[in-house]
Amino acid sequence: MMDRQPYLIGILAFGILSGLFSPLTPIMGLWLRNFLPAFFLATPAVLVLVAALFTATIVIMVAGIPAALYERIAGQAESTPASLWIWVAATGLLSLPAVVTVIQVVR
Repeated sequence: MMDRQPYLIGILAFGILSGLFSPLTPIMGLWLRNFLPAFFLATPAVLVLVAALFTATIVIMVAGIPAALYERIAGQAESTPASLWIWVAATGLLSLPAVVTVIQVVR
């Protein structure tokens, strides 16, 4: 059994970075306003937190698609280091707009 923890930490770190700093998070917040129950809209902070959570979740899910396709094409029954690296790389690529935002804010 291989140790998946370092890969999962990288995937989650990129997901959190993307959720917190992505330029899509405010758009997600505006979109979620139409679908969430009223108690989520009680304070703006809750809406921002939920929007960041949804953005991070979507980034992680979309980034998993290339890894799943690789596993399917390679005929693997479970994840290998190669497929997990693909997932980490795809999550990193999808979080590039968030990295750019962080760099602009820090300057």
